[in-house]
Amino acid sequence: MKFVINGVERELALREGATLAELVAALELKVDRVAVELNREIVARAGWDAAKVADGDKLEIVHFVGGGCDA
Repeated sequence: MKFVINGVERELALREGATLAELVAALELKVDRVAVELNREIVARAGWDAAKVADGDKLEIVHFVGGGCDA
């Protein structure tokens, strides 16, 4: 399937009817460090197993990065 992820077209080998959780796993992302918007709607992590993805979907994936302040 083809997706647009963060503005870049990508092709992933996912089955028809795959879920957002499967897509995140295929991208090898750490689930506790990302937020996902699917077709302009933020999907809560608890809903990733129910959210279906389809060819042509647009996703924005934001990675959380920890850090500190050198004050």
